[in-house]
Amino acid sequence: MSRHQDAPVVPRDQLRAAAEAILVVADEPVPTSALAEALGLDEPAATGLMKDLAAEYRGRAPGARVHGFVLRRAAGGWRLASAPEHSGLVERFVVGGATARLSQAALETLAVIAYRQPVTRARIAAIRGVNVDSVVRTLQARGLIEEVGAEPTGALLYRTTTEFLEFLGIDTLEELAPLAPYLPDASTLGEIETEMTARSLT
Repeated sequence: MSRHQDAPVVPRDQLRAAAEAILVVADEPVPTSALAEALGLDEPAATGLMKDLAAEYRGRAPGARVHGFVLRRAAGGWRLASAPEHSGLVERFVVGGATARLSQAALETLAVIAYRQPVTRARIAAIRGVNVDSVVRTLQARGLIEEVGAEPTGALLYRTTTEFLEFLGIDTLEELAPLAPYLPDASTLGEIETEMTARSLT
């Protein structure tokens, strides 16, 4: 990758500190390409730097100590996060609606959207067998799902967001566990699909 001519050249001995300064102020995962451009590096070098920092924070680099935070890949970029082993402590410290646990209903609805996206509210309701209006609004308010167009009937379609990927701690949707081992046989799936279609048209 060719960097911009006006990209600042960061002295080699300050690259780690400069990368940390960017990661600390970022409010979403930072793509490797953006880090490379900001630091005046090519992408392979920026990737190597991130991996070195990640190892250092986990105490895996020679002479490194364990930190209370980690650097991980999330939603197509790099992000600082609290160390998993301190999740209980962090959960007790951070309070408020925005950090409350998702209900079982919300988790089930989120799973349907994740695996069937883009999907309408009526289809979600048909799969779950209950009204999902309030749950969908909650998931939207949390930033975990978003509207992505509509069907010819006018029914809105929903999909997951990059914040959803962060919520699960994964980089892409391809990392979701396969559903095949948990699905019913083909004939049962056909009956479910027919029923869902009929309900969505009523």
